[in-house]
Amino acid sequence: MIQVYEYDENFILTKPITIEPDEEGNYVIPENCTKVEPISFYRAKFDVKKEQWFESATQEYIDSLKPLPPEPSETEVLAEKVANLYYLVAMGG
Repeated sequence: MIQVYEYDENFILTKPITIEPDEEGNYVIPENCTKVEPISFYRAKFDVKKEQWFESATQEYIDSLKPLPPEPSETEVLAEKVANLYYLVAMGG
């Protein structure tokens, strides 16, 4: 058995597929599939003429996938308030 990589009508990677050999031991690769393994991309797109994958995601799309920074905990908020109060007292305020 071999693994091939399916892409949609826009040549965007959809999923890997395992292919079993036919009765004669030959592998029939379906349309819209390639044996070329994609490397790690956010949105892999296949160039049929060059027979290679490339990154098709915009920087905006990539940035949208990054998690937001966590909200500060209650302890962190209180520690910042205490630090601000110490600063005010130290400055004579």
